[in-house]
Amino acid sequence: MNNEPTTTSIDLGIGGMTCASCVARVERALKKVPGVAQATVNLATESARVELRVGEPAVGGGPVPADNMEARLRRAVRDAGYEPRAADAMLRPGEQSRWQGFAPIAWGLALSVPLVLPMLGELLGYHWMLPALWQFLLATPVQFVLGARFYKAGWHALLDWSGNMDLLVAVGTTAGWALSVWLWLTAEPGAMVHLYFEGSALVVTLVLLGKWLEAGAKRQTTSAIRALHALRPETAHLVGVDGETDVPVEEVLPGDRLVVKPGERFAADGVVLEGQTQVDESMLTGESLPVAKEPGSLLTAGSINGDGLVHMQVQAVGADTVLSHIIRLVEDAQAAKAPIQRLVDQVSAVFVPAVLGIALVTLLGWWFSGHSFELSLINAVAVLVIACPCALGLATPAAIMAGTGVAAKYGILIKDAEALERAHQVDTVAFDKTGTLTVGKPKLLELAPVPGGDRTEALLLAASLQSGSEHPLARAVLASATKEGLPLATPTDVSAVPGRGMQGVVQGKTLLLGSLRWMESLQVELGSLAAQAALWQSQGSTVSALAERVAQPGARPDEGTVVLRALMAFGDEPKPAAKQALAELRARGLRLVMISGDNRGAAEAMARQLGLKPEDGEVLAEVLPGDKAAQIAQLKQGGHTVLMVGDGVNDAPALAAADVGMAMANPDGGGTDVAMHAAGVTLMRGDPLLVAAALDISARTVRKIRQNLFWAFAYNVAGIPLAALGFLNPVFAGAAMALSSVSVMSNALLLKRWKP
Repeated sequence: MNNEPTTTSIDLGIGGMTCASCVARVERALKKVPGVAQATVNLATESARVELRVGEPAVGGGPVPADNMEARLRRAVRDAGYEPRAADAMLRPGEQSRWQGFAPIAWGLALSVPLVLPMLGELLGYHWMLPALWQFLLATPVQFVLGARFYKAGWHALLDWSGNMDLLVAVGTTAGWALSVWLWLTAEPGAMVHLYFEGSALVVTLVLLGKWLEAGAKRQTTSAIRALHALRPETAHLVGVDGETDVPVEEVLPGDRLVVKPGERFAADGVVLEGQTQVDESMLTGESLPVAKEPGSLLTAGSINGDGLVHMQVQAVGADTVLSHIIRLVEDAQAAKAPIQRLVDQVSAVFVPAVLGIALVTLLGWWFSGHSFELSLINAVAVLVIACPCALGLATPAAIMAGTGVAAKYGILIKDAEALERAHQVDTVAFDKTGTLTVGKPKLLELAPVPGGDRTEALLLAASLQSGSEHPLARAVLASATKEGLPLATPTDVSAVPGRGMQGVVQGKTLLLGSLRWMESLQVELGSLAAQAALWQSQGSTVSALAERVAQPGARPDEGTVVLRALMAFGDEPKPAAKQALAELRARGLRLVMISGDNRGAAEAMARQLGLKPEDGEVLAEVLPGDKAAQIAQLKQGGHTVLMVGDGVNDAPALAAADVGMAMANPDGGGTDVAMHAAGVTLMRGDPLLVAAALDISARTVRKIRQNLFWAFAYNVAGIPLAALGFLNPVFAGAAMALSSVSVMSNALLLKRWKP
């Protein structure tokens, strides 16, 4: 029996969090639940991702309860004073009224304005001051009914021996309200005393207004994921034994046959069986032009059918579709914490206790220096109100959400916040050649048999040997043989020789087909074709050789002499935008390198077409697939930060070895899933220009994070001393605190304007 612990994760929505201190409290509460390995809470998405160790003994002995874990986590959240919700509560599609949740603010304004107007009147020489009883009756509902949320959350924070924004607001405004009541009740009969009911009421209302504006901005930052969720249609037209019926998408199974009508969204991933159409895949790939589809073409859930009716066979549904993978990637990126956020968490953990200490020092300092207790308390209240660390908690996640969301809109999927933060530090970009910088569909340009040999027979043997191979060069040979109408023979004993080629038996002949480097190791003589091979290589062609093993009488078949039968020249062409993409990256001051398995002549010829400089070491040629990761490790030596861009299965180790891996989707989807899992960034279409775009949005997002953190700290660093020295009254402090959160969110939302 296997008792090894396994790891799984649960996502939760959490309501009622207001600042960075709340995040720390919820994380502590979740980590106390037996079986929790790690808990990451995101203030901007109001969610938590909890990593669980199932099957491991709990602290203090006894097994970790594997069942009802979500219920236990929800209870921990509630006991900490917050509201557990569905994980996707903020992300569910559907139009929400922009005025949703405004009612408490409207009541707060209605009750606070009569308190504030007399103050404004006094500035103009009018005396409209309300009687103390009226001020009390207007301010008290704002303080204790509309402000009840602050007391509830602040009380839970005190029970946990920690602090949060709500505690600061509750303590500060209650002090102002209580001072006003005390001044009113101890005043001489008929005397007009200055009360501070309007300050407390207005601070509560302004904080509520700030949270409402912040919630609206949060909804905008999650709009990218909500838009992706909305791509899923609710029904599909299933073709069954009884004809066509409409079924919920949840009931569609792999292997089902669906009809998709013009203008409808595809309900699942699959392949076209009948019909032709144009498909809009822009929401998935960022490509605005429709893509032609015919029988055999791949279809992606969420894309929009054009003007043709098609029949499709379902290959993947639900969580296995490309759309679900994209949503998961974007959600993961927005849920993860950037390394810079860890510093913010450490600061926020001591921030609220420090502010309470500063407020106490302010109160005592003013009082002991001979000022009235009334003035001393007002200045202490201003310190408490200005210091709320809302902006600090939102600075990083808001920018990450906006940046990753707008990137996904244009087909750039950023896997996690760490990849985002590392990408802007890149100084070296390494490209795999085939399929990344080139089209990746080489053609057989020429075939030269040995003197006295037959070209058609050589092509037939080469195509037959490779008839089951998916290698790009094999496809090129098969395409040529098909074009010439050659009847292929069935090969036997076929085996691949990794990084070199393949061998097998065709029509009784033991054949070997692969690189010239392999032929050289087998001591195959090129004879009169050596000059031809050199010429083709100098022109940028990839050269392969077809050879036959001729067994000597009495010897084993694998001991015979290998003799050349023919040479083949293959040519690929650069992607249309590849040269421009490399020029843009060079203009950013980046070092460029192309990694290729081709011989040096062919690799350098292609590099020059792309604008690369082989003489400056920008070409690494004759690199076996298994050696790409080692080449990346070598590039990283000397402190360089390396980005690797690749598209296939054999690029996955190199993508993982690089500081940042960038997987480029290829049109047929082959190997892309493997590369996506290894890479920190995935480009949903094979456009090299997206590499520079991904680096650009990364740099802009990190810049926004730094700007937000600067402003969040600046508000507090400048505001707390001003309040402590008596230059800020609580009302202005409340307005500044609300403004700090809104400005941080608004600054992050500027990223939504970005276009590649």
